[in-house]
Amino acid sequence: MKERAEIVDTGLPLFYKAQLVINAPAKKIFDFISMPKNHSLMDGSGMVKSNLSGPDRLYLGAKFGMRMKLGVPYVIKNQVVEFSDNKSIAWQHLLHNVWRYELQEIDANTTLVIESWDGRNARSKWWVSDSGKWVPVAMAKSLVKLKELMQG
Repeated sequence: MKERAEIVDTGLPLFYKAQLVINAPAKKIFDFISMPKNHSLMDGSGMVKSNLSGPDRLYLGAKFGMRMKLGVPYVIKNQVVEFSDNKSIAWQHLLHNVWRYELQEIDANTTLVIESWDGRNARSKWWVSDSGKWVPVAMAKSLVKLKELMQG
């Protein structure tokens, strides 16, 4: 049976979460997520194509660009808005949608990873209005990919 992440019902419009237990230390997972070049490897949406610009490892305030594709290729610029080593990292782009990863250490080699997408403060509500149809599923797929990469 293929591993599946749990999609969490937040009860809030434009705020989605998925979570999965990964048998790896929080530091290993955080180090992987904090490197933009790895984002296309764990992307479950199929939209993230490659890292375009920015530091090798993210930090609070860091800016990074990604090559994306949703029908047509485009570039998106992000900025890290939250950073707590081995615990949480979040970034947003100009529309202010926030992607967040939270890591909760269960033990030295087991981590609960929670990915969330928050569009509640998005500058363009019509742009994110259909996000509930695909964002939670894409996040769940991303977590499964991340687990395979961390445990493989």
